[in-house]
Amino acid sequence: MAQINENFLKLQKNYLFVDIAKKVNAYKTAHPDAKVIRMGIGDVTQPLPLACIEAMKKAVEEFACKETFHGYGPEQGYDFLQEAIAQNDFAPRGIKLDASEIFISDGAKSDTGNIGDILGLNNTFGVTDPIYPVYIDSNVMAGRAGDYQADGHWSNVYYMPCNASNNFVPEIPTKKLDFVYLCYPNNPTGTVITKAELKKWVDYALANDCLILYDAAYEAFIQDESIPHSIYEIEGARKCAVEFHSYSKTAGFTGVRCGYTVIPREVMATTSTGEKVSLNQLWLRRQCTKFNGASYITQRGAAAIYTPEGKKQVKSVIDYYMSNAKLLRSALTDLGIQTFGGENAPYIWFKTPNGESSWEFFEKMLNEANLVSTPGVGFGPSGEGYIRLTAFGQHEDCEEAVSRLKNWLK
Repeated sequence: MAQINENFLKLQKNYLFVDIAKKVNAYKTAHPDAKVIRMGIGDVTQPLPLACIEAMKKAVEEFACKETFHGYGPEQGYDFLQEAIAQNDFAPRGIKLDASEIFISDGAKSDTGNIGDILGLNNTFGVTDPIYPVYIDSNVMAGRAGDYQADGHWSNVYYMPCNASNNFVPEIPTKKLDFVYLCYPNNPTGTVITKAELKKWVDYALANDCLILYDAAYEAFIQDESIPHSIYEIEGARKCAVEFHSYSKTAGFTGVRCGYTVIPREVMATTSTGEKVSLNQLWLRRQCTKFNGASYITQRGAAAIYTPEGKKQVKSVIDYYMSNAKLLRSALTDLGIQTFGGENAPYIWFKTPNGESSWEFFEKMLNEANLVSTPGVGFGPSGEGYIRLTAFGQHEDCEEAVSRLKNWLK
């Protein structure tokens, strides 16, 4: 009989958002007439940009003629999208990337979870806390995280707490780590990192031969021009950082699935004997073996984001969501609740009143105000006592949610 990978048995019973969905569905079954407003999972509500729709329609038509039909595409992505990314997302920021350093995928979640395939199991690694659950869970599955502790920590993970006292920017580790995860604008806290703080991380990585796995999935929501959109804006980052991007929130591709990962050729790791190996080449080999590539139709839709019309339409959608974020943040602040995020990211992170636990407040918010949130503790031990709200809903629902919050919390 085949044996299982027993590391999967170490995982907590359900993925965070599965638990939330079960609780919400149970409430709706018991209260079928209740109008529940969802601000928990970060799914989008606005239609795809028209430029993307038109590009995808045209791409579909190409499949109707043998002269323009497309079979298997390159696993690392079509060059028309790679070049559009390099010229639009990076070149204006003074960052030069070659198309071979950009890998098109079906989203940042997949790549942040799969990047561990090319990293050894004996690596020591660190995470900010709270953190996007995929970073931890994928390492648990690989056997790199150790054992789950009663206090909510994993035994082999170096935690870097992020809270109000350090402005949600983690302190530089006091020990040498082999790789670390950073996510800015941050999910779940909605906070950002300055160039000066990010430079400290690049300097640490270069001095300690540490790899930075930098999740920039929400960079398009940055409003403050002084905040970095990419870690490659920092000198030296090409030698020590891999960066992940997503079209899910910026262009509404949550149901279409497309993103990309940047791995500069200078980024190296070592074998057990100290031989340096290019991560770019290892990732290419991994993708060619285990990934068929994002579809041609999807990539044509993604490329349309970079057209003049696409850029205007994407900005309009981002502005829509950020207006929701501003509304939620203002309402909570006016109620005297300690609130973070919502200024350069579509997430609002707030302290629960009266010292209530995250799950206790989640339950009360659902049962008494019919509002769905995400308990902060679901993102890690330092998230206890916090709640995350997303700004991806309809504006009318957001206004209704604010009205409910004010009546309920007063």
